Amino acid sequence: MNEFKSRTALLIGSNASAKLQQSHIAIVGVGGVGGFAAEFLCRAGIGRFTIIDGDEIDVTNINRQIIALHSGIGNRKVDVMKRRMQDINPDVEICTIDKFLGPEDVIQLFNNNSFDFVVDAIDSIPAKCAIIQEAHNREIGIISSMGAGCRRDASKVRIERLCNTHHDGLSKAVRKRFTGSNILKRLDVVYSEEPPIENATEPSEIPGKRATVGTISYIPAVFGCHIAQYVVEHLTE
Repeated sequence: MNEFKSRTALLIGSNASAKLQQSHIAIVGVGGVGGFAAEFLCRAGIGRFTIIDGDEIDVTNINRQIIALHSGIGNRKVDVMKRRMQDINPDVEICTIDKFLGPEDVIQLFNNNSFDFVVDAIDSIPAKCAIIQEAHNREIGIISSMGAGCRRDASKVRIERLCNTHHDGLSKAVRKRFTGSNILKRLDVVYSEEPPIENATEPSEIPGKRATVGTISYIPAVFGCHIAQYVVEHLTE
């Protein structure tokens, strides 16, 4: 057995460890939450990934994204994440898609790949909902991240069914999209039950651009930890 996986196998068993090695995970978004999820799942021994993100590293990412360093500013996130994961596990297989997915890209993504599990860590509501819907249609396991910004209390992070979330604008928007669908009661999400901290956003002066949301270093990491645990447990149960 690969030496770095030996302690994982000691904990979860050699059969479960082998199952992780054989699994193909899609991670959509490798910023704050998705980057930590990718890191932890790679260290857990997942053998194959498709990682998707159309962004480059910016200085404002450094406070919360595991791949963000001053030396990497301007580099493509998927390229930096891939190199980091290969340094963890030289045998890992990684396909990168350097693109912000639109709803029109999602069916093609699923048609071109056979995923064992999907991690949704983006905040574009149309693309997010398209990924959730397609995974649901194909009966592929999925865990979806809700809003990690404007929060400070790590003890308030939970995994819950989408229909039971509260104090979260992203969850509310996704719930609205799936009104009348059984996805509301089937989709598990990681979210914070902490009410958003007031005055932790800065409106953009550019018309149509999103407001800047305040973040802290450890909250996306806690979201990523919850996601990694969820994926490992569902793949090995």
